[in-house]
Order: sequence, then structure tokens, then C-alpha cells
Amino acid sequence: MFGNIIMLADVSVGIAIVIGVIALVIGSGIGYLINYLYNQKKLQDSKSNANRIIEDAYSEAKIVKREALQEAKEEVFKIRQDMDNEVKSRRNEISKMEERVFNKEEILSKREEVLEKKQEHIDTIKDTLEKKQKEIENLKIETEQVKADAIKELSRISGITPEQAKNELLQAYEDEAKADALKLARDIEQDAKDNAEKKAKEIITLAIQKCAADHAQDVTVSVVPIPNEDIKGRIIGREGRNIRTIEQVTGIELIIDDTPDAITLSGFDPVRREIARIALEKLIMDGRIHPARIEELVDKVKKDMDITIKEAGENAAFNVGIHNLHPELVKILGRLKYRTSYGQNCLLHSIEVANLAGLMAAELGADVQVAKRGGLLHDVGKAVDQEYEGTHVTIGVDLAKKYKESKAVIHCIEAHHGDVPFNSIEAILVQAADAISSARPGARRESLENYIKRLEALEAIANDFKGVEKSYAIQAGREIRIIVKPEEVDDDKASYLAKEIAKKVESELEYPGQIKVNVIREVRKTEIAK
Repeated sequence: MFGNIIMLADVSVGIAIVIGVIALVIGSGIGYLINYLYNQKKLQDSKSNANRIIEDAYSEAKIVKREALQEAKEEVFKIRQDMDNEVKSRRNEISKMEERVFNKEEILSKREEVLEKKQEHIDTIKDTLEKKQKEIENLKIETEQVKADAIKELSRISGITPEQAKNELLQAYEDEAKADALKLARDIEQDAKDNAEKKAKEIITLAIQKCAADHAQDVTVSVVPIPNEDIKGRIIGREGRNIRTIEQVTGIELIIDDTPDAITLSGFDPVRREIARIALEKLIMDGRIHPARIEELVDKVKKDMDITIKEAGENAAFNVGIHNLHPELVKILGRLKYRTSYGQNCLLHSIEVANLAGLMAAELGADVQVAKRGGLLHDVGKAVDQEYEGTHVTIGVDLAKKYKESKAVIHCIEAHHGDVPFNSIEAILVQAADAISSARPGARRESLENYIKRLEALEAIANDFKGVEKSYAIQAGREIRIIVKPEEVDDDKASYLAKEIAKKVESELEYPGQIKVNVIREVRKTEIAK
């Protein structure tokens, strides 16, 4: 029984499985059918939409085509209208050009007719001139013949050849022309002296009197007095450490020799030499001489020296009435206090030149400020000429440009030694003031050898001229007196000789200031009364 039940259960399960499979197949078929019908419907709808879109696109394309055709027609019409206007404009221009060309052709035709008439007139004048030329040539031949006959007759009557007569006539004309020229030159010179020399002397004399200044000697050494000889050993120090420290921090050489009670400082930089001198004096007074103290004192003196230099520059500018100088330029100017040239203190010389130039500018109506400023800064390059390459003129010009000085002041600096042509009266006044300050007696000193050579060269130039008997250089070479032979040189030639000697001196010699040339002609007549 139990077995039957199991069998019935198995049969039931099998039937259920078969029914499930059948149901699955039927469901799949129904699902496929439904999906197929749905897809067919969707495809039909898509075709309908596509046909509708195509119809709409076709309609829109017709509308766009119609609008495009309309726009194209309008554009073509507009272009055609513009072309017609441009063609009309071109035709008008061409007609105007044709009219102008026609008018020019008419003008050219008229000018051609005028030129033809003028050419005919010129040809007529040319023929006339040729005839006149032939007549002139014939007359010239006749004149030459008459002249030759006259010369022969004059030669026969006078007994001299034509060449001799020509030479005598030329000599007479030459002597007369020289005499007239010398007389005219003397009159002009005298007139100029009467009108200008007095005024010039007054201006220069007044300027010199107002600006006289003392000057220091030009030296490259300084001497420091010491209280006793024991100080020398302390300055040298153990194994020379003190003197080496002084020379190292100051850049100045100490000369400790047999000179009693003195130490010599040697160096070309005047500011460093002054720093070394002051520091050494302070060390001697203090008594504590060792490397640390030396460095401390030298640093202090350097700071004090910077202040002193700045004050010197400011005082110099204030004394001559110059303002608004660049602070660095004021410091460089103050360094000139310790700079000398040919025995002349450069700062005092610059102040003197500024005052001289300013006074002369005021007398002549020139720019006083430019003249003073140019005079004060004309030698500023000498303050740093040991630190830069070039002459003090080029260095001064570079400094003035660097610190924004005016072109007029820069030109005064550039031209004060004649390195460039003058283009302002202020530059000329600065050069004149520089020469006055440098050339006045006692302002500068020069070596005896150069002094003697200059005097000998001056006398040799004068002695080379014909008619000179003796010459003497006097007034420290600022004047030369020339005695001429009276039988060879008359009064007029004496004036001419003085000018020629002065020109040769200017071209061959270099000298400060100016040299006066005096030609002396002395005639003595002696008779004995019996």
C-alpha cells in the first residue's frame, strides 16, 4: 500500500512537471507574439513619424529655397546697382581725366609754340653775339699790337726791359700796400685799445682784487712733529707691527729716518695723507699705541674727515652763492680742500675762479649763475683723478653728467682747457678766470729747469726773426722785450714784427696766462758842435 502511494506521488510529480513545461512553452510563445506585435506597432509608428518628418523637412526646404532665392535675387540686384554706380563714377572720372589731359595738351602746345619763338629769338641773339665776339677778337688783336708797339717804344725811351719795369712797379705797389695795411692795422688796434683795453683792465682788476686768496704749496708729503725720539720706536712697535698697521689702514707710507723730532708721511692721495697725519698726532698725544687702538683712531678720524670734507664743500658752494648741488657732488668738491696743483690749493682756486667768472659775467651781462657754477666745478675731476682713468676734464664732465648738471655748466667744465670749441660766453669767462687765477704772481710755482727752458725758448723765437738785435724775457716770462736794428726795421715794420712774434709764441710755446711782446726801435743821431 505504502508502495502504491509512493508510485502515485511520483506520477503526480511527473504530470506536474509536464504541465509546467507546457505552460512555459505556451507562455514563451504568447510573450514572443505579444513582443512581435508590439515591435510591429512601434515600427509602423516609426515609419509614420519618419514619413511625417520627411514631409515637414521637404516643406521647410521649399520655404528655405524660396527665401534663399529671394535673398539671392535681392543681393544680385544690389550688387548690380552698386556696379552701375561704380561704372558711372569711373566714367565720370575718366571723362574728367580726359578733359584734364586735353587741357594739358593744349597748354603744352602753347608752351611749345612759345619755346619755338624763344629759340628763334635765342638763335638771333646768338648770331649777334658771334658777330660781336669776332669784332672783339679783332679789337683785342689790334689792342695787343698797339700794346706791344707801346711797350717797345717805352723800352726804347726808358732804357729798361718790360720785365724790369713790371718788377719795379710790383715792388712799389707791394711796399705801398704793406704801408697802408700796417697803418690801417695800427689805427684799428689803437682804436680797439682805446675802447676796450681800459674796460677790460677795470673788470679783471676789480675781479682779482675782490677774490685774492692764499694758496698752499704742492706737496706729496706731510711732516708730523714728535716730542722725543722714543716715540719713533713705539710707533714702529714690536717687530714693526704698529707701523705696518698704520700703513695698512691708511694706505700711506711712514718714513722714520734720522730726521730729528719728526716723522714723514708719504703718499699721493692728499685725503688719506691728512687722515694718517691726524690719526698719528692723536696716537702720540694719547700714548696708547697698539694695532687695536690704531684701527679705532683711524676709523674715528675717517668719519670726522667725511664730515669735514662735506662741510668744506658746503662752505665753498655757500661762499660763491651756488645752491642745489647734488650732495655727492658737494662731498667730491670738498675733497679739493686737500688737493693742490702747481702749489695752488684746488678748492681755493675753484672758489676764486667762480668769483672771477661771476664778476666778469655780471659786468658783461652774461648768466652769472652759470659762470659761477662752471667756475666752481671746473676742476672737480681733480678730486678723484687718482681713482678714475682719464684727464681731470673728462672725469669732471662725467661727474657733472652723473649728478644732472645743466648742459651750459658741463660745457664750461669741458671747454676750460680749450679741448672743445666754445659755444657760450660763460665758458669763455670760466677759461679766462682760470687763467687769471693760475697766472697771477705767486699763485703757482714751477721747477727751475722748466722755467729756464721756457725763457730760453721764448728768446730763441724772437731772435729767429730778421732785424732783431737782442731780446730779453722779463717778468718771469710774462713779457719779452725785443730790440731791433733801426736801419732794417722801420716803425710800421716794428708793429708787424710784434704781431708775427706773438703768433709764433702762441703756436709753439705752452705757458700759463699771457705773454706781452714789446718791440723797441731806437734811433740815435749824434752831431758835434765845433
